[in-house]
Amino acid sequence: MEALLFYIFSALTLICGLLVVANPFTRNPVTSAMFLVLTIMSMAGLFVLLNAFFLAAVQIMVYAGAVIVLFLFVIMLLDIQEVEKRRINFFSIGLGMLALLSIGGILVKAILTSGVGNELHPVLEGTTRKLGVKLFTDYVLPFEIMGVLLLVGMVGVILLSKKTLR
Repeated sequence: MEALLFYIFSALTLICGLLVVANPFTRNPVTSAMFLVLTIMSMAGLFVLLNAFFLAAVQIMVYAGAVIVLFLFVIMLLDIQEVEKRRINFFSIGLGMLALLSIGGILVKAILTSGVGNELHPVLEGTTRKLGVKLFTDYVLPFEIMGVLLLVGMVGVILLSKKTLR
């Protein structure tokens, strides 16, 4: 049963993730945001299969709750209409493919040097208290950087939602 659920959640994650970016049914950004919610929910199902219940709950509360509401808020404020089809820009496609290959190369290098397949032990076991201590001691700088990025995102939403800038 666990293997069947894994294949179902994996297929849902991949299909909905593809429909976020390339939706053949409509070009409406609200539809893409709803497919993003489905992608996040199916990823939470994968976390549950890994017995990472806290991570699944955070995934649903933070991403499916707060972030998607923020995305929908921005979409509604900007009054984005259905995007018209435009001509293909081959320069942008080439740069996108170059970026994709670069990120793929970095990912492959990271996997090859990570020791995947060796007997690995989890860094954290137990309660969320250990996670909090680890987060606010060893990973305090990345945590603060994420806070600043979220603040910049909120300021950007406020500036974009204004009709006229003074």
